[in-house]
Amino acid sequence: MKEKETIAEGGEQGLPESLLKIAKRELREDKCTREQSLDQLRAWVQKNEDLQNVRCDDTFLLRFLRAKKFSVPMAEQTLLKYLNIRRTFPHMSTKLDFLEPRLGDLIDQGYIFAAPRRDRHGRRVVIINAKGLNPKVHTSCDQAKAHFLTYECLMEEQETQITGLSHVGDFAGVTTAHVTNWNPTEFARIFKWGEQSLPLRHKEIHLINVPSTLKWLIDFVKNRVSSKMKNRLIIYGSEKELLKAMDADCLPEEMGGHMPMREMIELWKQELARKRELILGLDQSMLLSDRGIQRRSSYNSEKSSAGTNFVSQIESIEGSFRKLEFD
Repeated sequence: MKEKETIAEGGEQGLPESLLKIAKRELREDKCTREQSLDQLRAWVQKNEDLQNVRCDDTFLLRFLRAKKFSVPMAEQTLLKYLNIRRTFPHMSTKLDFLEPRLGDLIDQGYIFAAPRRDRHGRRVVIINAKGLNPKVHTSCDQAKAHFLTYECLMEEQETQITGLSHVGDFAGVTTAHVTNWNPTEFARIFKWGEQSLPLRHKEIHLINVPSTLKWLIDFVKNRVSSKMKNRLIIYGSEKELLKAMDADCLPEEMGGHMPMREMIELWKQELARKRELILGLDQSMLLSDRGIQRRSSYNSEKSSAGTNFVSQIESIEGSFRKLEFD
């Protein structure tokens, strides 16, 4: 987006006119809707006895409203689920300090980071590099914290709330240990809860260097997400194919882009440093009870059955992968 573009009416958020047009077209957002929805959601947070120390600034509340296209009831539910996942998995979703040695090392190795430049759609591009994670050193908890930290940092950007995220995953160097690093039950829970609880708009997921032995696991996962998400996940046979879909400016030099990955990582660390206190401050927000999360008994029964089956299938996959060797 060009910084010289004028701010449209209702642009008190400091957003350019071109971005506000995207928000209007894709999220049904305009000045009146934004102000009324913010007032309603803020009032709900302030009077909800199950919430404690929850941020009420516009940027924080808008992440939930924009994720649900300004349906206030749905935004309320997503906020409750977001706080609930942090309460249920505190070892993975809290104390997200990039200066902590284990987490800092994972970031420094380039396992996951956001490219400094946005793509042609104005989206931040999240790079996931399997070689940056050594399963003999880092646990699944370290891995999950790196993801939560990345998304918390990006969710603070109003532009990203509107345009969404693109992902590029490089699976070169994946080993059996990468797959079996997770406890199957915990993986199943965090996978299902994360999709429902984090107010993110995942627009595109691009994967390269996927070993043939790993593709059936990806197919397994694809069958358990929404059809919309399934259609946004694409596997490429080469970097040349990837470059036809992704802007080279958003990719590290090692993936066919222009900027060295080391430089991108250092810029990402600077970004994390600027938002460090803001992200750590999120730990003050608490959900005292999950009673406000809407549930339907029949739906939950089916969900529980499906969840149990999901876990058993993950365990079966883990057992199979222990017998595999990657090329």
